[in-house]
Amino acid sequence: MIKHVVLFQLKTFASETKKVEKLNEIKSALEALPQKVDVIRSLEVGLNANEAEEYDIALSTTFDSMEDLDIYAKHPDHVTVGGIIKAVLEKRACVDFEC
Repeated sequence: MIKHVVLFQLKTFASETKKVEKLNEIKSALEALPQKVDVIRSLEVGLNANEAEEYDIALSTTFDSMEDLDIYAKHPDHVTVGGIIKAVLEKRACVDFEC
């Protein structure tokens, strides 16, 4: 099994309301992926509750293999969600590990 963990830091928004709206849009889009991408074994999305930390969103997904992770990465629905994120992305960190 492969665990794919990604952290996203979003750019500064004009208001906290706009940021929360975008965070919820991204969370909903990510949470819809398991119904569209059959290689996803599990998916969890969390919005940061600790203002002292710099990242806004945590994504944890599990796949059977690195090959399945590659299928996910190239899947059109994943690419679409990636575009939503990239439009407001400041920084990203990622780790893929065997579990």
